[in-house]
Amino acid sequence: MRKLMVATLLAGGAVAAPALAQDATPTFTGPRVEAILGYDRTGAGSSIDNDNGNDDQKIDGLLYGVGAGYDVNVGGAVVGVEGEFTDSTAKSSRSDFTDQFGYGRVKQGRDFYIGARAGILADPSTLVYVKGGYTNTKLGVLAGDTNQVTDTSFKLDGWRIGGGVERALNANTFAKVEYRYSKYDSAHIDYMDGSNSSEFDVDTDRHQVVASVGWRF
Repeated sequence: MRKLMVATLLAGGAVAAPALAQDATPTFTGPRVEAILGYDRTGAGSSIDNDNGNDDQKIDGLLYGVGAGYDVNVGGAVVGVEGEFTDSTAKSSRSDFTDQFGYGRVKQGRDFYIGARAGILADPSTLVYVKGGYTNTKLGVLAGDTNQVTDTSFKLDGWRIGGGVERALNANTFAKVEYRYSKYDSAHIDYMDGSNSSEFDVDTDRHQVVASVGWRF
């Protein structure tokens, strides 16, 4: 009886060990959520020629937010869709209200992004990818010589491209680093009375370097 019990336990362990090993293997497949933190810079695009040396023409600060997505592993390549909601601490550093890259004195506000990504597995736990999609951001107007944001804001539409490296820490958690470039080429203004302007052309660049930690279901 003892020999039978030992043999049964050994057989069960032999089956369980490969199963555990398989469960621990990252798949880069399925839904995921993540926390995002990084550096954010918004500034004048290449068509802006501002000769006033007192104008900053850029704002920078800390980017923070959350993201979600869904990936599919197709034989060594990974494709997926994703979305983000972020905010930023970037704002004008000057105290007067002169023009800075076309918007006056501003604070970077919330940003929505939706897009897709595709990549290849450098090894079973490392994904190298590129991404792209639509982005909509908000610039709040800072009042006069204070840091108070008025009810007037610019809403900018554009596109984003980027790339990064994602590393599976185990079967369910991951960390990644990423660079993203956004180009905003159209905008409208929301006024304090609830009305808004017609769409007009802009030329605004945005650069971000971010790190994320997430969970895959």
